[in-house]
Amino acid sequence: MKDVVFDQERLSRIGLPEAVLCQGKPAATVAGLLRRFARGQGQPVLFTRLAPEVFHALPQDVRDGVDYHEVSRTAFGETLPRRPKVRVAVVSAGTADGPVTWEAARTLTYLGIENTVFEDAGVAGIWRLFDRLAQINEHDVVIVAAGMDAALASVLGGLTPKPLIAVPTSVGYGRADGGETALNSMLASCAPGVAVLNIDNGYGAACVAARVVNLICA
Repeated sequence: MKDVVFDQERLSRIGLPEAVLCQGKPAATVAGLLRRFARGQGQPVLFTRLAPEVFHALPQDVRDGVDYHEVSRTAFGETLPRRPKVRVAVVSAGTADGPVTWEAARTLTYLGIENTVFEDAGVAGIWRLFDRLAQINEHDVVIVAAGMDAALASVLGGLTPKPLIAVPTSVGYGRADGGETALNSMLASCAPGVAVLNIDNGYGAACVAARVVNLICA
């Protein structure tokens, strides 16, 4: 694995450890890295975009050495120490946004940050959001994952005082354009102070939330 060079100082430099993007890597390289950072090795590393068909084709001992979550396509052997007293809400418009929603949640779990997932809170049935708004506002940071017109980001952005991180997803028919419409909608939001990530970037949203958490805990 001489072709994989880790940024060993990233955690001390910016407060976020390096992660491994598995997409596009040879299966043998992924297997070697999963063995290297399996449970009991004392080195927490997050693996993202690890497709189910790739993971389930790996040797049994490799699969047994990590905690794998199929919807989020993430894996880790160990996590960072828990960060008490801070919580992040991860809110999705629909269960179709699950891969992005759970990528964010799993990244937070890996980073030791307590989180709660609120799925299926889209504005097409806005009572679903109102019913859970008080619980959402009990958290310190809010992540919103939404596709189609991504209206949830603007609506929730006008209802919560907490830092809000919006992630457009590639969910939707026709003019949803693979998440481009959701991205543009979030960028043009009339709710002030909504931060917007790249399409389907649940991992990045969790990292933004972690930077906020790091300031709260400093």
